[in-house]
Amino acid sequence: MLTGRGDGGCRYARAVDIVLALVDGSVKVAELAADLSLGSARTVDLEQLPQVVRDLEQSRPRWVWADARKIYPQLLAAGIRVERCWDLRLCHAILSRSSYVSWLAATEDERWRPVDPIATEDVPSLLDLTGSGDDFGVDELLTEHRRQQRAVADSPQADRIRLLLAAESAGALIAAELKHGGLPWSEHVHDQKLTEALGPRPLPGGRPAKLELLAGTVRSELGSPGLNPDSQPDLLRALRAAGIAVESTRQWELERVQHPAIAPLLEYKKLSRLLAANGWSWMSAWVRDGRFHPDYVPGGVVTGRWATSGGGAMQLPKQIRAAVVADPGYKLVVADAAQLEPRILAAMSRDERMARASRRGDLYQALVDEQIVDTRAHAKVAMLGALYGATSGEGGQLMPRLLRAYPVATGLVEEAARQGERGGVVTTWLGRSSPPPSPGWHAIQGHASQPEAGAVEQRRARQQARDWGRFTRNFVVQGTAAEWALCWMANLRRLLAGLDTPSETGTGAPAGRAELVYFLHDEVIVHTPASLVEPVREAVTGAAAEAGRLMFGSFPVNFALDVVCVDNYAQADI
Repeated sequence: MLTGRGDGGCRYARAVDIVLALVDGSVKVAELAADLSLGSARTVDLEQLPQVVRDLEQSRPRWVWADARKIYPQLLAAGIRVERCWDLRLCHAILSRSSYVSWLAATEDERWRPVDPIATEDVPSLLDLTGSGDDFGVDELLTEHRRQQRAVADSPQADRIRLLLAAESAGALIAAELKHGGLPWSEHVHDQKLTEALGPRPLPGGRPAKLELLAGTVRSELGSPGLNPDSQPDLLRALRAAGIAVESTRQWELERVQHPAIAPLLEYKKLSRLLAANGWSWMSAWVRDGRFHPDYVPGGVVTGRWATSGGGAMQLPKQIRAAVVADPGYKLVVADAAQLEPRILAAMSRDERMARASRRGDLYQALVDEQIVDTRAHAKVAMLGALYGATSGEGGQLMPRLLRAYPVATGLVEEAARQGERGGVVTTWLGRSSPPPSPGWHAIQGHASQPEAGAVEQRRARQQARDWGRFTRNFVVQGTAAEWALCWMANLRRLLAGLDTPSETGTGAPAGRAELVYFLHDEVIVHTPASLVEPVREAVTGAAAEAGRLMFGSFPVNFALDVVCVDNYAQADI
């Protein structure tokens, strides 16, 4: 449970820690005392584990295990949900790099290094827990747990880093629950949308009709009857043979070309991506029993953002979102955090003027109203330029206005960029630190600083330094936004668990719970009985406000949400 703040005034409810370890085909469960000394311990058979966890969960413990991805899916399959955990692998990845803690890498057990998640379409049984190759005994888990707790306790930013680790561990539970429950999905609607876009489903190995027609047009316009447009080398040769001087087949380069083959080629590439990423084969692999079950990877991106190891949940194209359909008697509550990164920047920097703009709803329009820029479009370009380090084009031209208007906020990202250019490390609000540049990066910088270095080497080094500076500039904001999203989801998960079911409210609607079913960086979907729509709306907005308070205390930034209630995802359009 997240019950504190990340601004130095954090208070946490103390939970009993229970270590759960896989040992030689069985499970050891050990309760820890307040000083993390080993208390009562017992060994249980895998078949007994669900009941043991169910019984112990009534005391609201904090489960301590090596990796939620190894154990929690099996508990979910047995009908068990836990309230909280400490995911030692995810926490280790943060602590081993964070500038907020002291961490001696020389003492690390190599088995704690990051590993690929379980990537399987089917949920394994409890018996599949054996033979994972990196199981830890209770003593080993306890050693790592104590080490992590000691590092947190000794940190000058203990409240912030503790909140981050709690949120990251909650994210591990949420990711497993999202995969287990799945996103409501209509295969019939999906097939309809694919047929409209591509033509009827082809035989194995064949192209859909619209793709084949476009391929024929491209061959004709390029004078290349045997061309396979899916082969990039062949396509590049055909383009050049037709007198089209391009260096690649990337969209941005093709769009600059005036030739009758380009329009059908671009359309072919767009539809081909849809077929490959979310076509009929994708549906067969990832949708079962009316649910899409993706593999989420918490902390899968260096900034702390989530990734997926299968299913592509982070890239559901608009063409197929109508297939995300609520069950009968249910609705989808879709919520998107509006202009999240600029609001995060205002809160991190304690920029009072930008915070005032955030409280006016549309932050970009507030920039126009304050006459910082002339249009909302320019406001967005200027803000993105500040976040990503625009030096040329429209963003580069508008940046000076933003620097003058918000010197505190822009000063934070400017300093992060300078730190990166020097080869330094930057850290998010709660304590996730960026990786250092590679040895090769330092070698190039070092060589360019020598008296004998030529102009070419110096230009290369300056460009390399600027590139890394853009990375660190965005790291601090994007990473902190990812932390806010974790806190938002963790709070929302708790609030949803406390809602009454329709059967309990006496509405006569289908019995069921409101469930978090989808997450995309700063957007969530809750699948809820229609009778609970308003309580869910309140939970979504309340969880967002609480996430801001947890991280930034009373600093008055408004984390605005766009919230809609729809029957299918395509209707959301937010």
